[in-house]
Amino acid sequence: MIQTIDLRGRDFSRSELRTIIPRAQTDVSVAIATAAELIEGVRERGSAALLDQAERLDGVRPTSLRVEASAIEAAVDALDPAVREALEEAIYRVGEASAAQLPPPAVTALGQGAQIEQRWQPIHRVGFYVPGGKAVYPSSVVMNVVPAMAAGVKSVAIVSPPQKAFGGSVHPTILGAAGLLGVEEVYAMGGAGAIGALAWGVPDIGLEPVELITGPGNVYVAAAKRLVRGVVGIDAEAGPTEILIIADSGADPYLVAADLISQAEHDELAAAVLVTDSAELAELVDAEVARLASETHHRERVAAALKGRQSAIVVVDDLHAAARLSNAYGPEHLELQTEDPDAVLAEIDSAGAIFVGANAPVSLGDYLAGSNHVLPTGGQARFSSGLGAYTFLRPQQVVRYSRDALAEVERRIRALATAEDLPAHADAVTARFAD
Repeated sequence: MIQTIDLRGRDFSRSELRTIIPRAQTDVSVAIATAAELIEGVRERGSAALLDQAERLDGVRPTSLRVEASAIEAAVDALDPAVREALEEAIYRVGEASAAQLPPPAVTALGQGAQIEQRWQPIHRVGFYVPGGKAVYPSSVVMNVVPAMAAGVKSVAIVSPPQKAFGGSVHPTILGAAGLLGVEEVYAMGGAGAIGALAWGVPDIGLEPVELITGPGNVYVAAAKRLVRGVVGIDAEAGPTEILIIADSGADPYLVAADLISQAEHDELAAAVLVTDSAELAELVDAEVARLASETHHRERVAAALKGRQSAIVVVDDLHAAARLSNAYGPEHLELQTEDPDAVLAEIDSAGAIFVGANAPVSLGDYLAGSNHVLPTGGQARFSSGLGAYTFLRPQQVVRYSRDALAEVERRIRALATAEDLPAHADAVTARFAD
């Protein structure tokens, strides 16, 4: 069911390793033209364009783009008690972990009367995109909103595609999660048009533009985020989800297979990769994957993902080679199911989130670990990080110098300004000491 790649006995460079395990083919550029057209429609026609887009793309025309406060309150009251309790626990755990990410202010003294103060200011207004495709994601509401609130963001807006099954409103479970967090501004809009609405605002419905947009979506959402970047900030261009598991001969093939299938369940382009130094484990996992995939609820979706070119079982010489391959790949989710996972962890430098040991499956991080599940995909973990309180903070340096402290560096400023042929720079300093 899942391809096996044998890399034993060969040495590869990091760049070669990046190409060995192919990813799903998701070229955001192919959606750029369509996304640009949808965004321009919203900029020109406001809510009328959003309503037309919903009718055409989501199969329903909302009676109102902004969800009434009473509907949010009703959604909270209607939450299944078990779901509500789980959401409240997730809010608490993610809140605790997010609070720990807040950097303290710091003051650096460079001499008498010369200091630099480092402070962290929250972004004023943020927009969150919550998908509404093959699954419902109230957990994404938690993962986006909680760290923003921990950072001190004062104004938030949620957009999520209108649901035909609920009269064109946002899915009630998403509304319930928003209500538990005290979010009052929720809009029934999705796709590229919703991203444009957040970036430029929609005056006729009172939607003010935001400064930052976060949250995953389909290829059109990713294309739209690329188009609005620079007008607003974005977290990342999210692609299909992925899991990479490093396991040795002591790993339980049943658990490894279950974790691979859990990610394949997301969609047909999801990547499920096992890297192991045990040929025996590779065979056992392959058999378990075939068995479990035939029994799981979304078996057709899972089968497509596991048979795709983006999924594989990779056999390597040892765990050092496994770590090197993982670092080159930069997985969104990395699991370490080895006899000594901390030894492998010491060699890992690129991963969105790392799950250590047999009792830390990715599903734990999706919901209740306290970590954030909005993570870099497509190898972006090699140069970026997952969502956190820091995403919503801007570092600012506050400079305080006394007259004497400025005088101490005047000569050096003039030397550098002269070297750069910018004499007025030096004159602006000297002017402080004119009679």
